[in-house]
Amino acid sequence: MAQAQQRLSQVQSHLASSEADIPRGRESILRKSPDDIVVTCALRTPLTRGGKGGFKDTAAADLLAHTFKSLISRSKIDPNLVEDISVGNVLSPGAGATEYRAAALVAGFPETTAVKTLNRQCSSGLQACVDIVHAIRCGMIDIGVGAGVESMSTQYGPGAVSEFSELLDSHPEAKNCKVPMGALSEQMASDRSITRERQDAFAARSFQRAEAAQKAGKFNEEIVPMKVKWVDPKTEEEKEILVDKDDGVRAGMTVEGLGKIKPAFKKDGSIHAGNASQVSDGAAAVLLMKRSTAERLGQSILGKFVCSSVVGVKPLLMGIGPWKAIPVALEKAGISKEEVDVWEINEAFASQCVWCVKELGLDEAKVNPNGGAIAFGHPLGCTGARQVSTLLNELGRTGQKVGVTSMCVGTGMGMAAVWVKE
Repeated sequence: MAQAQQRLSQVQSHLASSEADIPRGRESILRKSPDDIVVTCALRTPLTRGGKGGFKDTAAADLLAHTFKSLISRSKIDPNLVEDISVGNVLSPGAGATEYRAAALVAGFPETTAVKTLNRQCSSGLQACVDIVHAIRCGMIDIGVGAGVESMSTQYGPGAVSEFSELLDSHPEAKNCKVPMGALSEQMASDRSITRERQDAFAARSFQRAEAAQKAGKFNEEIVPMKVKWVDPKTEEEKEILVDKDDGVRAGMTVEGLGKIKPAFKKDGSIHAGNASQVSDGAAAVLLMKRSTAERLGQSILGKFVCSSVVGVKPLLMGIGPWKAIPVALEKAGISKEEVDVWEINEAFASQCVWCVKELGLDEAKVNPNGGAIAFGHPLGCTGARQVSTLLNELGRTGQKVGVTSMCVGTGMGMAAVWVKE
């Protein structure tokens, strides 16, 4: 009996010392494992103004095909090894399932590479990446691409929301799902005392940071230029132009300048074209695989995916999505907000961003350090994938390691993901 108790004590002591050796918090997610899901390439097209910018006459599928071609070229991945592609899209009928499969074939992926499309509103691009991560983790595939694309120039408008049936309209909370986001954001700003002054200050900072980043060439690494046909609205002449930068970034934007813009949704409202995300066109893609696969293939590793979260909130409080999703993602990762170096939070509206950042207690200097969707645009299905390249590039430039991407989601949801720079 004494020997058994002695042996039990030895085992307990061994377990206790083993637990003490297990890295926790930030240290734990910085550890490398052969089973890590890593990013070996992440890039995007420029983002251009809807109806006015460089891509106004370019189909979403063409944007995506160019992005896929660039991904293959830059990563030097054998396209025959890519087993599945997931594309986030919001506005194309059927989420663009047919044309985006065709875009993959045009880009050089073989018929053996499967393609699916999905629509989780503004988080579609992130959801596409997460779906590929899960497929790799469970052994369904070894290599995949998460992507997102949107042509708001060609497909944004009243037809983007279908009519509700009597059944849906009869349910108060369900009916709220079709309230326009501008109107509900205006109401949220009023209810939560988010003044226009605070919104305009946030928006001005976004523009100023984006202008400085663009001038410093900080977006160059993530952007793949694209030649397109473009119709001059003044002469109706068709030209071939090179689109090589985000064209929504406005130089010299100030709080005073924003203060002169009329409210968009309510006569005495606080939300306007200058403190809300821009209607934009663009595409982005992320190449994902296990670390062991990347090392075997000689793929350069940019970073790794740690975990993600998706949550629901009241439809009329859509904008608080990041406030609810981010703590869930941090808990899954086992880290605190203080251990995060950079936050990429989508700026759907300055009102909701201001509120989320304040309520979460985030360091504003770490939030969208190179500006956000207010300054350079929010192509709905693209943003979640675009944020990955923006985040990993910023972490690499600044020698930092841990980042979070997040966004609010139409109809009342939020999503977030934790990433580590290699």
